[in-house]
Amino acid sequence: MAQLFPHPVPYDEGMLDVGDGQLVHWVVSGNPDGKPVVALHGGPGSGMSSGRAFDPARYRLVRFDQRGCGRSTPSVADLDTDLSTNTTHHLIADIERLREHLGIDRWVVWGGSWGVTLALAYAQRFPDRVTAMVLISVTMTRPQDVHWLYHEVGRYFPVEWHRFSERGGNAPDLIAAYDQLLNRHHDPAVRRQAARDWRDWEDAVLSLEEGWAPSGKYEDPDATVAFARLCAHYFSHAAWLESDELIRNAGRLAGIPAVLIHGRLDLGSPADVPWLLSRAWPEAELHYFGGGHTGSEEARDIMAAALTRFAQE
Repeated sequence: MAQLFPHPVPYDEGMLDVGDGQLVHWVVSGNPDGKPVVALHGGPGSGMSSGRAFDPARYRLVRFDQRGCGRSTPSVADLDTDLSTNTTHHLIADIERLREHLGIDRWVVWGGSWGVTLALAYAQRFPDRVTAMVLISVTMTRPQDVHWLYHEVGRYFPVEWHRFSERGGNAPDLIAAYDQLLNRHHDPAVRRQAARDWRDWEDAVLSLEEGWAPSGKYEDPDATVAFARLCAHYFSHAAWLESDELIRNAGRLAGIPAVLIHGRLDLGSPADVPWLLSRAWPEAELHYFGGGHTGSEEARDIMAAALTRFAQE
């Protein structure tokens, strides 16, 4: 069974001015002389990952809160915070600016869920800065992927989807409808209710595993608002990526070793998503496990083996 290390204690942290009035909160932990690795969290809007999968003796671990969430400012939990400078391309630039700020030449890139889409987009823009990649719960945020998650998966959860759809006005495009409710509606109470409805749907569809229950991470109202606003904003724009862009540009990742880890019970991103990516990226090893979107002990074992190998290379 893979070891989970103690919660990382940062030896360095700060707020990086990335322009546009945005300050990005970052922390560095582990071994200052270890292998640099950057962890890209999910969501969008979930806030930095726990970092417990990374051996502090082997890795110099960099984590940060993407624009508008966690301790980055201005917080999207504030309904007055504008989202016009919060896009995938802004986040890619933020990652590169943070790398330069920390004086890191090249690093391993880890991503989970939405963080996989961001990791792929970053690595395809800056392949010379990436030594290896570990990607779990693979997403590519294509229009068909987004439509699957907020429309078609409803066939597995008819009661929950009916409620989600009804609260979204039974719109033919629920992502656009919720983006309108969350980010442009004049009534703050309506916007906060839409955030709770979005969270409830996300919690319902993460897995078909027996006995699975949501973590309760978004019980905090501010975290719920930030998460829902950013998800609807990014997904209504298909992450500002062209359809199949990440597959089409996979050749830019040639020479970068990677491990893709994906659950066969992951409803948020069906199993063909990592398979299509692996076909276009020969260096990527695809490993399926029996669980859902939030991982399992088997997934942690695969990830631990990959992280150990990449730390030594």
